[in-house]
Amino acid sequence: MLHKKLRLFLFALLTILLLACDTGPKSGRGFRLPEGDPEKGKVAFTDLKCNECHIVKGVDLAPPSGSSHVMVTLGGETYQIHTYGDLVTSIINPSHRITRGYPKEAVEQGGKSKMLNFNGVMTVQQMIDLVAFLQSHYRFIPPEAIN
Repeated sequence: MLHKKLRLFLFALLTILLLACDTGPKSGRGFRLPEGDPEKGKVAFTDLKCNECHIVKGVDLAPPSGSSHVMVTLGGETYQIHTYGDLVTSIINPSHRITRGYPKEAVEQGGKSKMLNFNGVMTVQQMIDLVAFLQSHYRFIPPEAIN
């Protein structure tokens, strides 16, 4: 009797979880851009002046031109996987998830990211290459490797 109730509970839970998945018209399901070129992404990073506000761990980039604001570090070792979708979203909708670990007033204003909106300036190819460049500089460390 207990097994039957457990199976029924698990089936109901699975059904609820599947119904909760976003498969509506705004779903990202099936979205995938072509492979990018990390070297061209590095060029796009400096061409778009991302290096005015960002440092990429392990990469020598031109220094910022005298900016006095906080430099947000990208890349390096991380305990959270930075997926392709996460990086694309961070570039085209930076206010979606504002970076943590920095003084709030340094990275946001009025609840919005201080990152400039490049959607009208950056080409799709630059974005694809930029994501390939950034993704190649993150190194995931599983939680069990922390000890």
